[in-house]
Amino acid sequence: MCNAHETGEMSIGQPMNGLICSKGIFRIQFRGCDSVTVTTGDILGHHQVGVYASVLGDVLFLPLALEKSDAEELESILDMESVQLTIGGSNLIGSLIEGNSHGMGVADIASPDDIDRLTSYGDVVVMESSVNAAGNLLLANQNGVLASTVVPNAGLEILSDAMKVPVANVSIAGQDVIGSLGACNDHGVVLHPDVAGEEVDVIEKILGVPAMVGTVSFGSPLIGAGLVCSNNGAFAGDETTGPELNRIEDALGLI
Repeated sequence: MCNAHETGEMSIGQPMNGLICSKGIFRIQFRGCDSVTVTTGDILGHHQVGVYASVLGDVLFLPLALEKSDAEELESILDMESVQLTIGGSNLIGSLIEGNSHGMGVADIASPDDIDRLTSYGDVVVMESSVNAAGNLLLANQNGVLASTVVPNAGLEILSDAMKVPVANVSIAGQDVIGSLGACNDHGVVLHPDVAGEEVDVIEKILGVPAMVGTVSFGSPLIGAGLVCSNNGAFAGDETTGPELNRIEDALGLI
C-alpha cells in the first residue's frame, strides 16, 4: 500500500531534481535528521487517497473495508489513532465528512447509527448532498472552516457553531468543490495551482495559515482528492513525484 519517502531539512536541490526527473525516476528519497515521513501509496487500490480518508482533529477516519494492517500503517504515517467505518454504507470517507476536533459536516446519506457514532468525535451537521458530498464542500482546520459557495448563509452559521471557529464561503480556482482542490493542517494549506489571489486572501484569513499551490499524482491539481494530511505527516497518491512531495511538505509545515 505504501512507499515511504522520508523528507527533512536536507534535500536534493532543484538542479539535481531536474536531472533525476529527466532520466525518468520520479520517486526520490530525501533523508535528513529528525525527518518527517511523507509517504505515497494507495487506499483500496486507488491513488485518490483523500477520497477515502479524512483527518478531523486528532482522529483519522478510514474506510471499514481497509485491511487492519494498512490502517495501522496510516496511523504510523500520520501519527494519530484511526477509526474505521462506513457512512451510508460507503467507503468514500474523505468525500463524505470534513471538520475539526470540535465538529464536522457529514453528507446526508449517513444513517442514524452513523451519526450516533460520529457524535462521539464532535458535533455533527448533516448537509444536503443534492449538489455534492460534504467532504467536497468543506475545508477545515482548528482555526477555521471554508465552505463552498453553494452552502447558504444559514448553513455557515450552523457549521461555525459546530466547529467553534470562523467560517466563510470561498471558491478555489473558481470551482465549488473546494474539498477536492485543497488540503490543510494547522500549519499550512496547499491549493490548486489556478487559485485566484482574492481566493487566497479569504483562505489564509479563515484558516489562519499561509497558502501555497501544488499538485499531486504527477501533475493533478486535485490536491484534496489525492492527499490526506495531519500536523505530523502526509500521505499522497502513489503517482506523486519527489518534487511534488517536497512542495507538499513545505506547504504544510512538515519540514
